[in-house]
Amino acid sequence: MATALDLSHNLASERSSIESTYELTKYLEYQLKEIKDVYLTYLGPPFNEKDFSPPRPNSTALSLPSAATRLELWHGLENQARLAQNQKAYSVLLAAVRELARSTLCPSLKTSLLHFCTGLDGLLGSISALMTTLGYALPPPSGQPEPGVEPTMNDFARKVEGFWILRELQSWLWRSAKDFNRLKRRLRAPLPPQKNIPLTCGSEGFT
Repeated sequence: MATALDLSHNLASERSSIESTYELTKYLEYQLKEIKDVYLTYLGPPFNEKDFSPPRPNSTALSLPSAATRLELWHGLENQARLAQNQKAYSVLLAAVRELARSTLCPSLKTSLLHFCTGLDGLLGSISALMTTLGYALPPPSGQPEPGVEPTMNDFARKVEGFWILRELQSWLWRSAKDFNRLKRRLRAPLPPQKNIPLTCGSEGFT
């Protein structure tokens, strides 16, 4: 009986952790759509034009696992490997969005970006808690880039980097929501019925 109860408690804890992580991911995905529109308007043309798509720059701010991995390859990874890549990606993206906020001159946009960073930091904590709940070892923390290693970028190059930071973030949030939904479905299978243990009343009470 104790084993069945422990299993039920563990599954309930896993479901709760996955559900809260999924809901936070969907909230951030929705929030980012609004922030991205405002940010691209802030950058001005051609960044706010619908079909504009500059080449992805090779910079420290974008040194993260790509969200463009083909789905069949991504689904072929173990859950632990996917969660670890999620955590690494958001660690890099959180630092990048904080830098966007620092360099943004529009006060309301800066406030929105900083508020979004708080949610993103919460998502990182939620992923760590989920990995712990599932019994996975946490990956080592990502190292911070050394100051001064980036080549000097002109204004247009910085705008391209900001454009791609938000695009990568949008792709990762979409992919993460799919991952957490798959985990939720995996845990929806009903628990095996518990055996009823008959209670008998002896001369000294229930036994």
